[in-house]
Amino acid sequence: MSSSTPNHRTPLFDTHVAAGARMVDFGGWDMPVNYGSQIEEHHAVRRDAGMFDVSHMLIADVTGARVRDYLRYVLANDVAKLKVPGKALYSCMLNDHGGVVDDLIVYFLNDQWFRVVVNAGTRDKDIAWLQRFAPQFGVTIRPRTELAMIAVQGPNARAKASTLLGAHAAAALQLKPFTGAELGKYFVARTGYTGEDGWEIMLPVADVAAFWTALQRAGVAQCGLGARDTLRLEAGMNLYGNDMDENVSPLESGLTWTIAFDPLERDFIGRAALDSQRAAGVPRKLVGLILEERGVLRGHQKVVAAGAGDGELTSGTFSPTLERSIGFARVPAGTGEQVQVDIRGKLLPARVVKYPFVRNGKALV
Repeated sequence: MSSSTPNHRTPLFDTHVAAGARMVDFGGWDMPVNYGSQIEEHHAVRRDAGMFDVSHMLIADVTGARVRDYLRYVLANDVAKLKVPGKALYSCMLNDHGGVVDDLIVYFLNDQWFRVVVNAGTRDKDIAWLQRFAPQFGVTIRPRTELAMIAVQGPNARAKASTLLGAHAAAALQLKPFTGAELGKYFVARTGYTGEDGWEIMLPVADVAAFWTALQRAGVAQCGLGARDTLRLEAGMNLYGNDMDENVSPLESGLTWTIAFDPLERDFIGRAALDSQRAAGVPRKLVGLILEERGVLRGHQKVVAAGAGDGELTSGTFSPTLERSIGFARVPAGTGEQVQVDIRGKLLPARVVKYPFVRNGKALV
């Protein structure tokens, strides 16, 4: 990005700067990486309550009489599963080759209205992709740039955040996991990216700074992208651009569970490519790794799987919860339970594990 093109800023930019946050470039956005101790922010979410500015992500409403048919075609998961208003679904959006254009969450609001939330770094590409197929289904894509979004996460997050919702608190607290509802000026969804319970709250841009400050007063810790990354990796959640992208199939990214191959008669973009990959046998898989010795796993480190071939770390970090180094690696399908990782020219042993590594504050490996 040239210096003549300034980064985008969320409505909370000034709030972050005033709080002393260390700001970094993230997908063309100026975002807080931490406000002090990244480890403390991580633990706040695992043990109590933390919040993240996720207003850089794009909320878009998809409307029209054939909106369900449209989403059944552009998404690899099947929105036909969504029968109760407010229910959410995680899905990949694929290209013709079966690569991942983006991953997103879609909410079913009524038979002519769905809401999608897409990633920040891909928002322009995603909207262009969605618009490309909209005319043939007669649907309208409306970016909701007047809305901001805060993720409040942790075992005490909902209880603390509910104190700000007034008359809507009871309804918000009754939301089941992976559902959302319009509650006055708020859209509250029981979703997140940390492996903890919590909400993602969409609200008018004009109200977000005051809401953030009120959450702080309610005892919710400010958290940056650093803690968000360690939390999502512990929770076994993919990061677009690291663990999958347009050149990699979801079948090689640990995301086969998000593909609705049934019913067989449903055609969706990328289906033919995925069917061919399954028939031929998928050559690589995404696995969890725990480093057996001291060191830190990082993306792009080489993984040596004896007898199977070489792979590569797609994400890696030091896990504050486990106090070990963990990561995701894309490795040959025949990889066993032990591998070696090339860290600065040394081959260090690592154990292949089934992720998530941590859920709801508890170690699972």
